[in-house]
Amino acid sequence: MSFLRAADARDESGHLIRELHGVTLAQILEYLVAAYGWPELDARLRMNCFAENPSIKSSLSFLRRTPWARTKVEELYIKARTAEVQGRPRH
Repeated sequence: MSFLRAADARDESGHLIRELHGVTLAQILEYLVAAYGWPELDARLRMNCFAENPSIKSSLSFLRRTPWARTKVEELYIKARTAEVQGRPRH
C-alpha cells in the first residue's frame, strides 16, 4: 500500500489539490461550510465573518479583500480535501 503525501494528493480530475486548479473561492467556502458548518469554521479560523451573521456572500466579500484570511481558508480547504481524497477523517 503506497501512502500519498499531502503535497501529492490529487482530486478526481487528477489535479494537485494544493494548487487549487479551477477551484473558486466560492466553491472552497461552500465546501468548508458543508464539511464543518459556520460554528466550527469560526472555532478553527477565528474570523468574525464566520461568527457574526455568517453568509457565503458576506464571507466572500471579506475573504476577497483580506489576503491573510483567504490564505487561512485555502489552507484549511487543502487539508480537508487531502484528508478526504486519502480516506482519512478531517480534523
